Amino acid sequence: MPIISQRKKEKIQEQILHYLFEISPQAVHTIKIAEEIARDEEFTKSLLLDLKSKNLIIEVNKNSDGKTYERRQRWRLTEEAYKIYSRHQV
Repeated sequence: MPIISQRKKEKIQEQILHYLFEISPQAVHTIKIAEEIARDEEFTKSLLLDLKSKNLIIEVNKNSDGKTYERRQRWRLTEEAYKIYSRHQV
């Protein structure tokens, strides 16, 4: 498996953030994000966890009934990230 440079990872993370901004405030599952950016689900999950550590996205691990997901995760932008992103849109 080829090694992906940090610059390319950052570009892919930008794609993820843009996608989450477009569907905001909706939360979406990891697999849907992976399909949208045409990447492997595990690779996408590692990028999402990195974005979470930077406080740009939030992990949603409960469904609409309040039950905790056992294996699934949904993601959405943080309020701060959404505000910053929307200010830079033309």
